[in-house]
Amino acid sequence: MSADTEQQERRPPKWRIVGPGLVVAATGVGAADLVATLVAGAKFGYTLLWVAVLGAIIKVVLVEGAGRYSLATGRTIFEGWRSLGRWTTWYFAPYIVVWGLVYGATAMSSSALPVIALFPDLSLRWTAVVLGVIGLLMVWFGTYATFEKVMAALVGVMFLAVVGAALLATPNLGEIVLGLRPVFPDDSVINVLAIAGGVGGTITLAAYGYWLREKGWDSPAFMRVMRLDNGVAYAVTGIFVVAMLIVGAELYYSAGIAAKTGDQALVQLSDVLDDRYGEVFGKVFLVGFFASSFSSLIGVWSGVSLMFADYVGNLRDLPSGHPDTRTGGRYFRAYMLWLTFPPMLLLLLDEPVGLILAYGTLGALFMPFLAVTLLVLLNRRREGALPHSEVPREWRNGWLSNGLMLLCAVLFAALAVNELKGVLAPYVGWW
Repeated sequence: MSADTEQQERRPPKWRIVGPGLVVAATGVGAADLVATLVAGAKFGYTLLWVAVLGAIIKVVLVEGAGRYSLATGRTIFEGWRSLGRWTTWYFAPYIVVWGLVYGATAMSSSALPVIALFPDLSLRWTAVVLGVIGLLMVWFGTYATFEKVMAALVGVMFLAVVGAALLATPNLGEIVLGLRPVFPDDSVINVLAIAGGVGGTITLAAYGYWLREKGWDSPAFMRVMRLDNGVAYAVTGIFVVAMLIVGAELYYSAGIAAKTGDQALVQLSDVLDDRYGEVFGKVFLVGFFASSFSSLIGVWSGVSLMFADYVGNLRDLPSGHPDTRTGGRYFRAYMLWLTFPPMLLLLLDEPVGLILAYGTLGALFMPFLAVTLLVLLNRRREGALPHSEVPREWRNGWLSNGLMLLCAVLFAALAVNELKGVLAPYVGWW
């Protein structure tokens, strides 16, 4: 059997194109993204609809770039970063440790909030702890295939709740079309940055290549199916954020209701749905809110744990794809424990100020880091520090990919400056 024939037989059927892309999209679109879009709709109506669409397109570009690098070279994204020099390792180590500690507490609290809204007698703190343990056990004992099915089910629940809320609001189709025009209303720059940069934008974008490997898509033969997978997944993401903006525009902006900030905005939305359409609709939305938060939780428990395991495996000079660095491996499970149990202390300590400062600073710098390093890796024409780290000519960036990635880099740099200002301003008097 020829190599070409063997590769053809390994290609999955087209009806199975939605896999790792749906996982990365569901993980990235958490409560914070839904809130940012809801608040934008409440403040500006449909005016910023075009930004939500742009945000989904930006993430398609970055995730496709990460997937293309992995399939074209057979290397993980961390191996690519390492080929750029030691500085990437020095950045990534404190980032993934501090980020995981604070994100673990945030994800557990966000998942618990809709449960508390449904069952007010429960304790928020202890419900968060229980959900963290449930997420740990699901990923610890599950295979990637099972994990993917669970994520698909949670996306289905999100779709029913979020799109259902938008349909209940009876959107104005004429205003939707007008909202696709690139217009900046007064005092909207921060909202534009938050929506465009925040639609599914986290470290989990870089985890896409690891989920491709777990799926068994590990060579250029899967390039086309990867692109289809990624495109379909972010089309779903676009539908989510457009639906939330419609809800904000119709239920808040048109009625003159001010939307809350933070995860409480989604609890408030369930109350608005209760008042307008009956208690059933508000409860369904809370279930969708839970699906959004919990899918992000278990997605991080899987994807970022794979990234950490690969990081440790590289430092220990283990061969690429070593069992200790894959789903269920010991380094994978070690980081899952870090995501679960130390953050529980933060739930009791209300997250110390110094840790929040470090988290905000490191987190603001990650997305510019991802955009810039992908630009370098996907254009490099010589081998780096690691063998075979150069992308073959046919899979390097073209002018369109370079232009869009440059736009990503500029956008995320602006977001980083704004985020750092917000993080440091309370502590640095001269800012």
